[in-house]
Amino acid sequence: MEHTYRLVISCPDRVGIVAKVSNFLQTYNGWITEASHHSDTYTDWFFMRHEIKAKSIPFGLEQFRAAFAPIAEEFDMRWHIADSAQPKKVILMCSKESHCVADLLYRWHSNDINAEIAAVISNHDDLRRMVEWHDIPYHHIPVSKDNREEAFAHIDELIEGYEADVVVLARYMQILPAELCAKHAGKVINIHHSFLPSFAGAKPYHQAYTRGVKLIGATCHYVTQDLDEGPIIEQDVIRINHSDSIQDIVRLGKDVEKNVLARGLRSHIEDRVITHENKTVVFN
Repeated sequence: MEHTYRLVISCPDRVGIVAKVSNFLQTYNGWITEASHHSDTYTDWFFMRHEIKAKSIPFGLEQFRAAFAPIAEEFDMRWHIADSAQPKKVILMCSKESHCVADLLYRWHSNDINAEIAAVISNHDDLRRMVEWHDIPYHHIPVSKDNREEAFAHIDELIEGYEADVVVLARYMQILPAELCAKHAGKVINIHHSFLPSFAGAKPYHQAYTRGVKLIGATCHYVTQDLDEGPIIEQDVIRINHSDSIQDIVRLGKDVEKNVLARGLRSHIEDRVITHENKTVVFN
């Protein structure tokens, strides 16, 4: 895969944004390999993502940031630029269920995900052998009502120590403290085994079964202090019918969960997600 810079921008919408950015890149012979734009007519907000051949730009990221800063200030941009040659550091968090962690480890092992899985953190020890087979550190941190503060302080230390760019709750069955969510806002991704906002909370597949639903799904979203209400990154559904048992629904649901989580994580680590208020723009 060719080495690129990813320029990601959001700002109040107005005339001239695309021209200004394009002229800037042209000035330095920047070769755009992918360009995505979106104007939200309800909020008058503009979103942009450009991939640029890194070798076409005559300087590195720090010089790029310095040169681009006046344009960003002029248009009141929220922006960042990332280097595809610097894979993001990922921490996976899980409990006992293995399907999401196993799927992400397989995709990472097969080079389908361009990221560095720095560590796995779990409140149970069940998945240690699977994780350590991949030569990835496994941290068992039990969580109970008596040690929650201490346990999550330890988890926060690990996130900081590994310099994680993103934390993935791959069926981690604990609610993160509000202060941890706030500190790492926009960096924690969760997979919820239902099609939010429907069937939030415990046993969503059982809820779906008792309602006789014809579609079940999964939702990948950013974690916020409001449980299961963060900005949605990716969703998908699968059709079921009256003959499916709860066990069938759970089995089918797990397939949806792992695929949705993998797509959501891929979008995040490729800098394709822009959050505005409680919504996302995802440039696929």
